Amino acid sequence: MERAVRAIQGLLPSTLPPSLRTTPANLYQVLSRAPGGGVGQLVHQIRWTEKGIRNCHWRVTRTRLKLEGNHGKAWGKLYWRGKQISGQEERIGGSLKYKWSTGPS
Repeated sequence: MERAVRAIQGLLPSTLPPSLRTTPANLYQVLSRAPGGGVGQLVHQIRWTEKGIRNCHWRVTRTRLKLEGNHGKAWGKLYWRGKQISGQEERIGGSLKYKWSTGPS
């Protein structure tokens, strides 16, 4: 069994492409991993969790990804501490500046 695992690992690249990584990244890289460009995903900034801010996230409603998911634009609705703050969709800020992950903080 161990030999089979090593043989399969030998076929894989040493570093995974961005679409297969599970680590926090910029918003567009996180969304590009999900089907449909991440529409419908819940995403949050990692720093919210680090500051102890819980149950806050963006629900992504629209994306326009470019450069293999490294850049683009994303829109969504903000939920802060469980309550919807955005009445209508708005552009998600801090997309490249901060690290993002899926799910609520």
